[in-house]
Amino acid sequence: MCGIAGIFHVESSKPVDPERVRRMTDAIAHRGPDGSGVWTAPGMGLGHRRLSIIDLGGGAQPMLTEDERFALSFNGEIYNFQELRKELEAMGHQFRTHSDSEVILEAYRAWGPKCVERLHGMFAFALYDQANRQLLLARDRLGVKPLYHARLADGSIIFGSELKALLEHPALRREPDLAMVEDYLAFGYVPDHGCIVAGVQKLAAGHYWLLTQGKAEPAPTQYWDLDFSNRVKGSEAELQEELLRLMRQAVLSRMVADVPLGAFLSGGVDSSSVVALMAEASRLPVKTCSIGFDVGELDESEYASRIAKRFLTEHHSKIVAADDYGLIDTLAFHFDEPFADASALPTYRVSEMAREHVTVALSGDGADEALAGYRRHVFHHGEERMRCLLPQAIRGPLFGTLGRLYPKADWAPRPLRAKTTLLSLARTGAEGYAEAVGVTPPHIRDRLYSRRTNQLLRGYRAEYHMHRLMDKAPARSGLDQAQYADMKLWLPGDILTKVDRTSMAVGLEAREPLLDHRLLEFAASLPENMRVRGGQGKWLMKRTMERYLPEDILYRPKMGFVTPIAQWFRGPLAETARGIASNTTLARTGWFDSAEIARVADEHIGGRSDHSRLLWQLLMLEKSVARIFG
Repeated sequence: MCGIAGIFHVESSKPVDPERVRRMTDAIAHRGPDGSGVWTAPGMGLGHRRLSIIDLGGGAQPMLTEDERFALSFNGEIYNFQELRKELEAMGHQFRTHSDSEVILEAYRAWGPKCVERLHGMFAFALYDQANRQLLLARDRLGVKPLYHARLADGSIIFGSELKALLEHPALRREPDLAMVEDYLAFGYVPDHGCIVAGVQKLAAGHYWLLTQGKAEPAPTQYWDLDFSNRVKGSEAELQEELLRLMRQAVLSRMVADVPLGAFLSGGVDSSSVVALMAEASRLPVKTCSIGFDVGELDESEYASRIAKRFLTEHHSKIVAADDYGLIDTLAFHFDEPFADASALPTYRVSEMAREHVTVALSGDGADEALAGYRRHVFHHGEERMRCLLPQAIRGPLFGTLGRLYPKADWAPRPLRAKTTLLSLARTGAEGYAEAVGVTPPHIRDRLYSRRTNQLLRGYRAEYHMHRLMDKAPARSGLDQAQYADMKLWLPGDILTKVDRTSMAVGLEAREPLLDHRLLEFAASLPENMRVRGGQGKWLMKRTMERYLPEDILYRPKMGFVTPIAQWFRGPLAETARGIASNTTLARTGWFDSAEIARVADEHIGGRSDHSRLLWQLLMLEKSVARIFG
């Protein structure tokens, strides 16, 4: 796991200043505390920060082939590099190191850009071919590793693992993209199709971009996509065995490291499943790491301890204060773009604690997206069945009227909160699901924006991108479409961004075995009743893991990391909430109606409404805007 950066002069071979590249990599030094390097050639500069995981003595980067034709700066891990190396050696390729980086170089020599189709792992890399003056930028299938890029006024392309690397280049214009403010408020993160800085982009997951000096820039090429349109056949027992085989394969392949390795353990289904399979494959006790909270209703550490005892792991745990808002500025620095998933705070803390014991940690991320594990998937699946029974012409007016008349009852037990469901049923599946995954709905955003902002947005809605994704998804059902959209938006934009930034902030490599692309392809082919059944998501996975895990771990309600931000904004952060409306960088942008923000803050602090998620969004947006545009 590392950090990369570079400069490519597309239109000429003018020299690249190595100090400029060095400043870009120094900005992301936390991603690679074990070493750094810069390499330049006419028109090309590559930089690298290294966190040593494989071949500690021989994997320094940027790495060149022996003939110096190809140069590589690489972030990530290739889990099948040993198999690829044997294949390449049989073809006559020779190796000087034992690193996966050198395998990428020789794979490119053998197969060109299509080598990415053979790489199993998480990666973002820049590979330069001096003979053809070509630069290949590539990103893994799911977008586990980030890759930002931008074109400058002089025609050059700059790129890096984090936005802060690009911001070090003096020629990058720092202008905000207002459409991404809209996307951020809608979803709580800036999706991969944009960036808070206008003109900066992210290479999409499952894409590569081949640039040739002196030639027009082509569009990036998609080399992988997840297809939900085919259904696998087989009995439940057969499907369980295949799922288990793929999970074992994914876990085992991610246990290769030349440094201490362990796992995050929350006590939930996913992390417990990973630990169970690690314990099965390991001769030594698995190192597990968890955190608990000093507030009982937020604390899952008892469940983690039970799993640790069950599998005889070397367990490390720590109780942290739920009142941990002191991390806000640290998180704002590491995320660069505004990021409002408050579970980033405990994720940072568990990464920080894990780094005291290991350099690599396996996580359970990805199973919810792959196997329909979120409550919203279960609800959407049920709503889609109702949508199939009634045409939109009847459903829209009927449920729309009922939804408007039904009282809003956030305080009531969940089965009695029918207003949201009724309004969702009045919409198309894509519209209903986009609302379900959103944080701040359109009517509230409209009230928040100033008149000028609403004019500049010209009717643009963040939800439109999700609607298009679902409408064009390679899918057979509404559940397929929802999961596909999550894979394209939520997973890289929220979950993987959160884990990458918090783990890299402390020099820890996080690996996600449940995001192995072969496992995902199988999961996408499962019949719906193998994903959702009886009000349960991840149905087949839970049935499969019954041989390893107790019932109360498998079937207890999903909890996840919870942060008491509502209390913060009525206590230690109350004045901060009040100040957002008037005396901040955000207020000076003119994007928002200050009186409306002040009203929201007063209502929350006075206990009349719970606006904590919105206030958290605005606070994190303020931190980002102040850092970048100041």
